[in-house]
Amino acid sequence: MQKTFTQFDNFGHSLKAASYLSQPKSAEDIYSAFKLAKKMGLTVTARGAGRSYNDASLNGGGIVLELSAMNQITKWDQAKGQVRCEPGVTLEQLWKKVEPDGWWPPVVSGTMKTTLGGCLAANIHGKNNFKMGTIGEHVIEFTAILPTGAEMTCSPKKNADLFYAMIGGLGMLGIFTSITLQMKRIHSGLLAVDAWPVQNLRRQLFSLLDGAPKYDYIVGWMDGIAGGYALGRGQIHAARYLHEGEDKNPQETMKIQNQILPPRIIGVFPKGLLHYFISPFTNNLGTWGINTAKYIASLRKHTFRQSHAAFHFLLDYVPNWELSYGRGGLIQYQSFLPKETAESAWTEMLKLSHQNRLPFYLGVTKRHRPDQFLLTHAVDGFSLAMDFRVSEGSRAKLSVMLQEFDRIVLANGGRFYFAKNSETSAETTLAFYGKETVAKFGKLKKRCDPNGLLESDLFRRIFG
Repeated sequence: MQKTFTQFDNFGHSLKAASYLSQPKSAEDIYSAFKLAKKMGLTVTARGAGRSYNDASLNGGGIVLELSAMNQITKWDQAKGQVRCEPGVTLEQLWKKVEPDGWWPPVVSGTMKTTLGGCLAANIHGKNNFKMGTIGEHVIEFTAILPTGAEMTCSPKKNADLFYAMIGGLGMLGIFTSITLQMKRIHSGLLAVDAWPVQNLRRQLFSLLDGAPKYDYIVGWMDGIAGGYALGRGQIHAARYLHEGEDKNPQETMKIQNQILPPRIIGVFPKGLLHYFISPFTNNLGTWGINTAKYIASLRKHTFRQSHAAFHFLLDYVPNWELSYGRGGLIQYQSFLPKETAESAWTEMLKLSHQNRLPFYLGVTKRHRPDQFLLTHAVDGFSLAMDFRVSEGSRAKLSVMLQEFDRIVLANGGRFYFAKNSETSAETTLAFYGKETVAKFGKLKKRCDPNGLLESDLFRRIFG
């Protein structure tokens, strides 16, 4: 463990914390860190790729276990499509391993840089949540080491209480050491994609609801600046798998070189420099211009084929794009609303952001379904993720507005996702999880971590 503090920040670069850094390579190393933390009176937080938008992997004054060295794919059964991985394996490593053999991860995030340990701790969802649920629903089993030193193997039938609590448990019960997942069979490296415009929020939500049964994936882009009748306007992208025989040359389309995102534009300009050119437009006026141009360009319906990686990993198209938000970084706020109340709640929130002159610069909508996990964020409805620029002048005002958003979401039966929101309070957390769920999680916490070693800035914020 490094004896000097290391400065960590969240993916949006809006939160920072200094911690001792430990880089374990095995379960034994993790347990050694637990013993050291107990001896020194410190707390421990796991960190994967640091892609969370909030304080989930920050632990000011404590120890951060950076798990990227535990990144081996230890078993791949290509006949069954089952893979066993260490927690530091990224989605990029995973899909590159399984896709050439005709498989694809059943649930992925918008970036391939996330680690599987982080994906399970947050129980990520993708553009197909309405059909395939969260990543946790495709875990065959996992092993984890608890702060007590006990090594647990969990599945839906073995230690089921821990299985459904540790997945989505924010890394606060134990640290994953091995994860076994079921992959999805595919017959092509391509997806058939339809894209069409939606004039306002009502049309956006209707398209998600009506389109979901017809597709394998569906996602919406939302313009956070347009107002009036155009409030919530945007574009829908929906995709389906190609059936066996539709792709005349699947061996070719499933080659990795035909999936990877090119590092240069037209083979010349490095994408890694693009954020410098985007930055001058990352303001209200610049984003209005970009959003208007994007919406006009979307007015004609498009049908095309796209590689799996290109469709899923939009956040990787422009490396370091988050830096374009400037020194204050960005905050992403994501809410989940039942289909009955989503339109009215988000209409109120959109109007409030306009009144405060704090519109979001990127909005993404998805269709969702409930799940069985203890700390679930899911509803039978929709989610809306909103990216807000943070500046010294806007930080306090933005925080107040997002807490008002929390009030609106709670009043409309909504939920929150703690890989994102950075302003939600312990009172709000208790209100949407409910006393029974929080008490059940607390009981498991005392059983797995009797000395309270596993903590993060997020845990302290939302559980007091």
